[in-house]
Amino acid sequence: MEGKDISDLIINEAIRAREVRVIGEQGEQVGIMPTRDALTRAEEAGLDLVLIAPTANPPVCRIVDYGKFKYEQLRKEKEARKKQHQVEIKEIRLSPNIDTGDLNTKVGAARKFLTKGDKVKITLRFRGREMAHMNTTKHVLDDFAKALEDIAVIEKAPKVEGRSMTMFLAAKKQ
Repeated sequence: MEGKDISDLIINEAIRAREVRVIGEQGEQVGIMPTRDALTRAEEAGLDLVLIAPTANPPVCRIVDYGKFKYEQLRKEKEARKKQHQVEIKEIRLSPNIDTGDLNTKVGAARKFLTKGDKVKITLRFRGREMAHMNTTKHVLDDFAKALEDIAVIEKAPKVEGRSMTMFLAAKKQ
């Protein structure tokens, strides 16, 4: 059933297998029987025969109210999607001559992002003559990482890319 769309399910007369393993209304194993017998049994109960595992040998069918079954599956999928958290990458931009007060403000913002479970990309941008002192200003990124070392780990070490130096931080695993 995993990986299939609910609308792709094969029901009742559309089932082409000669023999099927049948699961009853209460989830009990009924056994292997010809498809015609399984269809008759489902019709007598006023329900549908739904093919839930077509690749099994023999294929597995379930006697169930198709509308209700479809609704339950959609609800389960929606609930699973709700529990997922999309990890975002938040960017914080710094300049080489940033003051400690401003750096602390940026550290606070990064701390907030990391506690939410997002990753943080710290970019140290260089302009004009600052380009000549790239190596001496790496300490700004090191200080930033040191201030967050209690909750974050460096995912990608500082790396120079054109006119900027970037570093990635991710939240520590608890």
